Amino acid sequence: MNASPTCLSVGEWTEFTKTLSAADIAAFAEISGDRDPVHTDEAYASTTAFGRIIAHGALVMGLPSAATAMMSKRSVERGARGTPVSAGYDRVRFTRPVFAGDTLTARYTIESVDDVAVRTRARVEVQNGKGETCLVATHILAWVSIA
Repeated sequence: MNASPTCLSVGEWTEFTKTLSAADIAAFAEISGDRDPVHTDEAYASTTAFGRIIAHGALVMGLPSAATAMMSKRSVERGARGTPVSAGYDRVRFTRPVFAGDTLTARYTIESVDDVAVRTRARVEVQNGKGETCLVATHILAWVSIA
């Protein structure tokens, strides 16, 4: 068993894969209220540099949440003290557009474990089916205990 209170180690990773559909993009536009025509209007989007509708960055950013949840579950199953919760993302970068039909894989890799603060930092990457990176970020996971 890992001696860290997080029960996680540097180098551990999880992945989550999903194919984004046009319906996913349309639903996210409704949920978020972001109905910018680059996300919702095929005629308009065809006149942009992208040539078609692109997914919202925030929608793509949601996929690492699933990979984070997988890592959190692993930690809890190993007996971590406290409840793992997201403390935020740093240096989020959208590096390529994402389109309906793209199969995306979010990879979550632990880069550091702080046993005193009971936090981890992880590299987050989302790649499309061609292996092209669409998003990078750093995620902070914190374990919260009620005294």
